[in-house]
Amino acid sequence: MKTLIAPLMILAAAMLAGCAATPTATKNDVEALSLAIRSLDPQVDAEEARRAAEIAYSHSARLAEQYNVTTSPIIHNTLVNSGVKDRGICVHYAEDMQARLNQENFQTLTMLRAIAEPKNEFRIDHSTAVIAATGDGIHDGIVLDPWRHGGKLYWSATIEDPRYNWEPRLKVLRRKYERRIAKEAAAE
Repeated sequence: MKTLIAPLMILAAAMLAGCAATPTATKNDVEALSLAIRSLDPQVDAEEARRAAEIAYSHSARLAEQYNVTTSPIIHNTLVNSGVKDRGICVHYAEDMQARLNQENFQTLTMLRAIAEPKNEFRIDHSTAVIAATGDGIHDGIVLDPWRHGGKLYWSATIEDPRYNWEPRLKVLRRKYERRIAKEAAAE
């Protein structure tokens, strides 16, 4: 049965390949994100906020093109995990978004990473980039998540995201490491 799943997923992806379009953002989309970024803190520079919003939207679309996203995010994950495609899972989007925005050397903004652990055992972790005012943490920032909609940027205040409970990336990774060590110790 397992040997049939990957080929079926690949076939479904191929059938849907023509269905996906390159995500686009309107001027209003960019302005709304820019305003939200500026609203993070009175010290946030308006020009930096505008530039960050423009890059977040344009880079999301560029990443979807680079990753050759032609299906839903879950199917694309399957294609990446089975070796059919090289990149395009959430952690790739998060890494690449953070790296691109860090190239701007913002003085009043900082890029962070967050992970949401699954709420049940049938789901997987989800990673994202978070933009915040310099000195603030992820819970004071805005989630920049291009994976969720296959390259179309989703954003919201981190604490207002209805779908995920975000935590700082290193905190989650540390907890996972401690669980693994405890599990290994118990098995000895």
